[in-house]
Amino acid sequence: MRAGTIGGYAMRMPRRRALPALVLPALALPALALPALVLPSRARAQEVWPSRPLRVVVAWPPGGSTDTAARLVTAPMQPLLRQPIVIENRGGATGAVGSGVVVQAAPDGYTWLIDASGQAVNQALMTGLGFDYATAFAPVTQLTLLPALLLVRSEAPIRSLEALLAHLKARPGLESYGSSGIGTGSHLASALLLKRAGLAATHVPYRGGAQQIQSVLTGETLFTFSTIPTPAPLIRDGQLRVLGISTARRTPAFPETVPVAEQGFPGFAIADWHGLLAPAGTPGGMIGTMAAAAATALRQEEVRQRLTLLGAEPVGEGPEAFAGFLAAERRRLGAFIREEGIRAE
Repeated sequence: MRAGTIGGYAMRMPRRRALPALVLPALALPALALPALVLPSRARAQEVWPSRPLRVVVAWPPGGSTDTAARLVTAPMQPLLRQPIVIENRGGATGAVGSGVVVQAAPDGYTWLIDASGQAVNQALMTGLGFDYATAFAPVTQLTLLPALLLVRSEAPIRSLEALLAHLKARPGLESYGSSGIGTGSHLASALLLKRAGLAATHVPYRGGAQQIQSVLTGETLFTFSTIPTPAPLIRDGQLRVLGISTARRTPAFPETVPVAEQGFPGFAIADWHGLLAPAGTPGGMIGTMAAAAATALRQEEVRQRLTLLGAEPVGEGPEAFAGFLAAERRRLGAFIREEGIRAE
């Protein structure tokens, strides 16, 4: 048993834990399966991988967007891999607790990780991690991209991004913005916008998206960036106004919303995402097989439709593309976090 502290969270990381008896039902799929890998064995036998259930640690609590996306994608992967997939939720410390669990696992192809954008920022935000995100994991594939909407309450006399910036300029440091927590995409998107605009506002972190959105509705905060599912009904009801989107391109969920990058801030792009990773040292053949299974699952129309309801855009580009994306995000966001002195509490 090894103990440690991650971002102020006390952690105990057993090398082996009993898995919860939770196996996901598979979605309807064509009669298709990936060829099993045959691995050389020192005992003169050959082990076919996978030959037993796969453990997928989700580094976030049950019921959230990461957990939901993980279950949607891994369910149709089961018939392709010819094995059950067992989900184990290990939330805490912006994904660092679950990541710490997978760091301790053997790189034998039977333990995998589904995590979110904490993979790109936690190294810069936290002390006492006990591992380096850049070397502790092997990227498998990016599963989704989650754009964030820039929002104000509809009662506010602000109808555009330009008007929001003018309002902030007229009240330097007097307004506030909400987020779902320090170092989250909603926090960093707002902080980056303010920095690019040369403006100031007070950051108010909340424990999750529901409180974050409520703060805008009540006027406790002036604006926020939020992923789509929580505010979508309030936008359609006319309680929230959308001023822009955080990604470089428009989203099918709100196709008329203009990216912030097209409103005077070229290159502006921050989004949440979900990704599949493995412990470093996991054989490349296994990683390729898992990436292919995930990509096949993400092409299923039912999966795509259900992810769209989460405000998520399917990706599934594979290990090389995901590794490049992660490296770029760690450099870019890590530099910004350090420059701004942002630290996890």
